[in-house]
Amino acid sequence: MKKNLYLLRHGQTLFNSKHLISGWSDSPLTEKGIEQAKRAGLFFQSKGIHFDHLYCSDLHRAVETSKLVEPNLAPEIKQPLREWFFGYYEAERVAIMPQAPFGDYFCQFGGEAQSTVRTRIFDCIHDIMEQDDTECVLVVSHGRSCKEFYDAVLEEAANPNDKVPGNCGAIHFSYEDGKFSVVDLFTQEDYAQELRLPEID
Repeated sequence: MKKNLYLLRHGQTLFNSKHLISGWSDSPLTEKGIEQAKRAGLFFQSKGIHFDHLYCSDLHRAVETSKLVEPNLAPEIKQPLREWFFGYYEAERVAIMPQAPFGDYFCQFGGEAQSTVRTRIFDCIHDIMEQDDTECVLVVSHGRSCKEFYDAVLEEAANPNDKVPGNCGAIHFSYEDGKFSVVDLFTQEDYAQELRLPEID
């Protein structure tokens, strides 16, 4: 049976607005981030997309986003859906980040290796989609973690410099016979167009 996965990044946070590296260092959603999450939920409703399960990272920004996007489901919290841990780079300026791919770069600063991040999020989502009672799932995670899952699905076709959708952007995957395929990507611009709303500044 073909199943559907929607992988969504959390809404804008205070750290995002200040161009700080988040990682495991949590910060609250901004008013813009709250509006982004609400629009994502309205977009899914408008498209007739109904989720039977809702999963999210244990970090506050992902939990709060999940509740705003899908208020009718209690989020099931999974720690492996966390963002990449950047070690001593946490809470520093985004401008000092090296260029991707990061590989093992952050290990020397007490952070995670790229392979660790990719394996933990891919295995977690794979296990979620293997559950018998899942058909259409929403997973709320983080920018770099979403990127690692996306690249794991694309395999050799992945480009480390490509960007995934921004805050509250979503990637739609199909899942069948143990294999994921990319179906579509949705951004805040798509939400505004579908809902006939002005774009968020």
